[in-house]
Order: sequence, then structure tokens, then C-alpha cells
Amino acid sequence: MPSDALKVVVVGAGPAGVMAALRAAEIGARTTLVTKGAFGGMAAHDGPVPVRTLAHAARLLMGARDLGRYGIAIGEPQLSYPELLARVQEVVAGVAQGSTLRADADQLGVEVIEHAGNVRFLDAHTLEDGQGKRLVADRVILCTGGASRPLAVPGAELTATHSDAWGLTEVPPSLLVVGGGMTGLQVASIFHAFGARVQVFQRGPRILPDEDPDVSDAVAAGLRMRGIVLREGFGTIESFEPAAQGTRMWFTKDGRRESAEAALVVVAVGWRADAEALGLEAAGVALDDKGFVRVDEFLATSVPHVFAAGDVTGRSVLVPPAVLDGHVAATNAVQGRVLASQAHAVPMGGYTDPEYAHAGLTVEEARREFDPVVGIVRFEETTRTIVDGRTAGFCKLVADRATRRILGCQVVGERAADIVQAVAIAMAGNLRVDELARLPLAFPTYVGILPRAAFRAARAIDGELVAPLQDFLE
Repeated sequence: MPSDALKVVVVGAGPAGVMAALRAAEIGARTTLVTKGAFGGMAAHDGPVPVRTLAHAARLLMGARDLGRYGIAIGEPQLSYPELLARVQEVVAGVAQGSTLRADADQLGVEVIEHAGNVRFLDAHTLEDGQGKRLVADRVILCTGGASRPLAVPGAELTATHSDAWGLTEVPPSLLVVGGGMTGLQVASIFHAFGARVQVFQRGPRILPDEDPDVSDAVAAGLRMRGIVLREGFGTIESFEPAAQGTRMWFTKDGRRESAEAALVVVAVGWRADAEALGLEAAGVALDDKGFVRVDEFLATSVPHVFAAGDVTGRSVLVPPAVLDGHVAATNAVQGRVLASQAHAVPMGGYTDPEYAHAGLTVEEARREFDPVVGIVRFEETTRTIVDGRTAGFCKLVADRATRRILGCQVVGERAADIVQAVAIAMAGNLRVDELARLPLAFPTYVGILPRAAFRAARAIDGELVAPLQDFLE
């Protein structure tokens, strides 16, 4: 690589940072990736990888309890939480060992500096890590991620975050989760399956407030059916205090004061940027009104040569859009503002019970620009869900009336995340809803629900389509 090549420093080695570093090096920049922790960031060590492993264990427990329906007799399954945590560490290590990303970084000539401590700006082009090493850059890409947002009430220090929950040495007998978003509901679902008595408190009128209302309602119904207590619109938290069984939360609504108690209280009320240690004022990088690094559509900050991607921007706190934004930020940092970020069709899912996922637009979002039609199929209507005994849930496909273009999909139920992956691919390939309706898929499968949903959406447009091929199978 020429010595006069553009020097790019990427701060943070999570999904966004790794992608940014690989992309910057790929297109000719001399790239340094520096991180206060290990290569892979939170996603590998405190995010989707360990969470999905715990969720898989929870699913195995629930599946074992269903074996009698298929004539299989075994004893009551018993969970050894320490052994499960050992398995989680095995999985984390296995993912790290099996990943080619570090090898790709080495092959592209990326200088990787791990366990460097906090990295901060000394001036707009100079950074220093926690070991005193200085890095001079023509371009900087900030990918430092985020952290749980704390509650500013008395006794908040008595509460835990989702990270603390994953690190427990035993399953608590009772759990109180504050926050009904993806993170809180994953904690609730997993520990309920492990035997904890779980209550979820959501300040707003419904859990999963950013999802389609039908998704929120279906997930709420599923959680309640399994025995999880949901308190939506519960009021305002006043304080936490020690209690005989653990921690007591005091809250007030309409002048009425109530309390709830559990062995462990997990707070999952939102995400904040992990940017306090960066010394952004030394570089002139501005934050938005929520404390995230402010970026434009090209992911440039208020300082033209400094870019940002991932959780630190507040645009999304999930891996797929972070990876996409890492690619966009690096491309623009090296080549100029040539690529705008568009992540609305990225598939996302929550590993709750029931599982839920989406890709693209909801009906309400689609109405802002299109004339949407909807095709809905209940899980109880399809063969594979009946075979597996997983008939709770639905698939909702959204399309544009004028162009028959697929706009989005929302799914609640078994393998929801896998189903919306297929929709995302169809959208990327510009497959029309009537074309999807006639697409023959393997039988019987969960993804086989899509042609039927597509047929119902297409029929809502003109009412003249023949039945989808999948209907002859399903």
C-alpha cells in the first residue's frame, strides 16, 4: 500500500467497526482498528451470540416439555445454569474461532489494536488510546457502540442491566424487568423459561412500541399465556429500595402509589451512546439532543472528516443496520460522499417467546407514501406449523397497490426471523407480490407461508389471480 494512502482510524471493533475497517482497507486506505475491548465487540461477547445461545436453551426446555404430545416419555428436564453458562462461553469462543473476519483484517493489512482502553481525541486529527499510544488520521470513523441507559431515580444502583442478567451464577426465583422493548422481553422470555417468576413493566401503553401494533398485541398475548405478568402503562417509577426478597420498586399512577418486589430487577429502558470518554469536544464533534453522535445521510458528523456508524449514532441498536452503516461510513470516508445510508428494509427479529420479526415498512409507515394492501395468514392455517405444534402467530405482508411492489412484512411466531429474511431477499430482488404468490417453495416449510400471504395481498389489488402454487401443497 502506498505510504501516501489515506490514513483511516476506526474506533470500536463491534459489527460496525469491523465492517468499516475492512471496507476502508479494501478500497485503499491505510487502516487502523482500535478498540478498548476485544475484537468483535458487544455483539460477539454480550449481544446476539450469547443471547441467542440462552434463547436456544430456553427453546430446548420448552420443546422437551412438549415431547409427550408426540408419544415420547422422558423425565422433567432440569437446568444447570452454571453448565449452560459454560456452553455460552464455548459458543462465544467457537464463533470467534470460526469467524474469518480477523483473518480478513490481517489479509487486508488492517492494524488491529485490542484492549487499548478508552480512546480519546487530542485534536481533530489525533487520538490517544488508554496506553498512551497516539494515532494520527486523515479520516476517523467512530463505532464505539452503546450501553444501557440508567434510570435517574433514588436506589437505581440496586438494579441490574441485561449484561448483569447474562452473567448471573444462578437463575433468580423472581425477576422484575423494567422496559418492554426487545432487550427487556428477551430477558423476560429466557428467564421465565428457566423457571423464574417474571413481571414486565412498560411505561408506555404497549410493549414493543416501535413495532406494528398487531405484533405488539400478539407478543403480549403470547407472553401472558405463558405466565409472564405484563404491566403496560404502569405509571412513573419513584424509587428502588432493598426488600426481604431482593429489591422493591415504588411507582405511581394517577396519584395511586404501588410497589412490586423481586429477587432481581433488570432495567432495559433504552440505549445511550458510549461516547463520554471520546473527548469529542477536542475534535468539535457534536451530539444530538439525545446524546448520540449526530450524523447526516452519508454518516458524516459535524466535523467533515469524522464519520460514525452503529449504536453510537442512535440510528439503530441492532447488528444488521450497524454492519450496513459501517460499510457506508467507510466508503464515504475514503471516496467522498458517494453513498447514502438506507436501512429500512433490513430484517430484524427478537428472540422472545413468541418470536417476532420484521423487514421493511409497516402498514402505517407505508401509508405515508404508498397505497398499501395487506395479506395476512395465520400460523394455524399452514401445514408445517400444525406438524410442529407451533400454530400461534401470523405473517402480514404489505404491498403497494399501484406497483405490486413488496413494501414490508411482519411476523409473530416460530422462526419469524427466518421468514422475514426471505422477504428481505425478495424485496432486494424487486420481486412483485403477484410473482411471489406463484413462487413454488419446499413443502412443508415455515417460509411456505409467504406465497399464501402474497396471494392474499395480490388478490386485494385486483381479485383476479389464480390460487398460488403453494396452496396446492399447504
